[in-house]
Amino acid sequence: MKTNAFQERWSVAEVVRLRSLVVRKEREVAKRRRIQLVRVFIYLKYSADRRERGKNQVLIMDVKLKDNEAVQTVTFKPPLYKQRYQFIKQLVSEHKPKKVADLGCADCRLLWMLKFYNCIEVLVGLDINEDVMKEKMHTLSPLPGDFLQPSERSLTVTLLQGSVAHKDPCMLGFDMITCIELIEHLEEKELEKFPDVVFGFMSPTMIIISTPNSEFNHLLPTVTLFRHPDHKFEWNRAQFQNWALGAAARYDYTVEFTGLGAPPPGKDVGFCTQIGVFVRNYVKDEARDHLGKHQECVYKTVFKAVYPSLKDEKYLQNAVVGEVVQTAEIIAKKLLSHRNVEHGKHSDNSGETELASKSSHCFWRHLDYHSATDVDSNHMQPFINRCTAYVPLAHIFSFPKVNKLCGTFEKLNKLITGKIALSSDGSTVLIDVENENEENENYRYF
Repeated sequence: MKTNAFQERWSVAEVVRLRSLVVRKEREVAKRRRIQLVRVFIYLKYSADRRERGKNQVLIMDVKLKDNEAVQTVTFKPPLYKQRYQFIKQLVSEHKPKKVADLGCADCRLLWMLKFYNCIEVLVGLDINEDVMKEKMHTLSPLPGDFLQPSERSLTVTLLQGSVAHKDPCMLGFDMITCIELIEHLEEKELEKFPDVVFGFMSPTMIIISTPNSEFNHLLPTVTLFRHPDHKFEWNRAQFQNWALGAAARYDYTVEFTGLGAPPPGKDVGFCTQIGVFVRNYVKDEARDHLGKHQECVYKTVFKAVYPSLKDEKYLQNAVVGEVVQTAEIIAKKLLSHRNVEHGKHSDNSGETELASKSSHCFWRHLDYHSATDVDSNHMQPFINRCTAYVPLAHIFSFPKVNKLCGTFEKLNKLITGKIALSSDGSTVLIDVENENEENENYRYF
């Protein structure tokens, strides 16, 4: 009886405990139901900004329903930092600047993207944090392919350590300077000097400045005061525009305001990222830059890379020699094939002979089509004598790629002299076809 009573009491206690757990679980479920996250994808077209026309942006809006009060938070796809890079790339495509500097370049990601634009010849990154630049500066180094196929343009990439509050002559003469999410990291004294250094001293043709819009912050998840712990301030639209208009008026620039990251429908808070695009109103006096170059250098060079370029005669010579040899060898192979057909070496296969003859005929028609107009064609025809193919330089110069690389026949002569086997008068490239003939024979009887 005692055992049964104990079991009965235990069962009652367990039932009470289970009921308590059930009630607690129901409360948690009810609480979760009251706080729901609804992800709504809204496709917004940037029709107001001509630079973003035709591009779609996805605004992901989280609507939190808590205690019958709706609180909206937004994130963006693609992320805003990618949209900022795209904005700069679009401006580069439109304006074709030759010299571009990124102030506050940090991990050099924007510089890496810009190095692929053929219009840019000088690319400079400036940041106060040397260690951050060193972590990623290897991404700005030339690759093996850059040496194998040098570009027609010259490109120099430099990373500098220093403050935007200091003047350095190496920052003169730029077409475009970008300051992406930079000014909010500046101390008060640095911010005071910033306009005089960038607009007054550097005075590039175009300046792009982006900064967070504080009016948007309450829509961003996890943001309390500022978006980043290192931010010294964040401006609303009126504050940024007042500052930008003041700098533009003082240093004779025109500014256009735009932004990235549109707000949800019905929210009049402006773009998440506000942008000012400044364009210089005057033609810069070169003498002014010359005087500025006497300024003391204060920036430290952390990294510098000069890319291989056909503007450098060393790389141009290598490219020309390689192209001339390749062209001459192709012609020599065709000559050898044509001679073999004529000698009846392929008489055992009439179809193959006819095909080779047609191919050879098409080849010569192609060469005649590209023949140079200023050289007598009778003296341009290549030929084979015993084991050597003779390919006139004038004939090779008639090929578009060689012609484009050299520009003039005299330059072609200069670049290949001493690098390629030539005839005694230097007018003909000599190609040994004996080995080629042996290879063809071995292949034929394999």
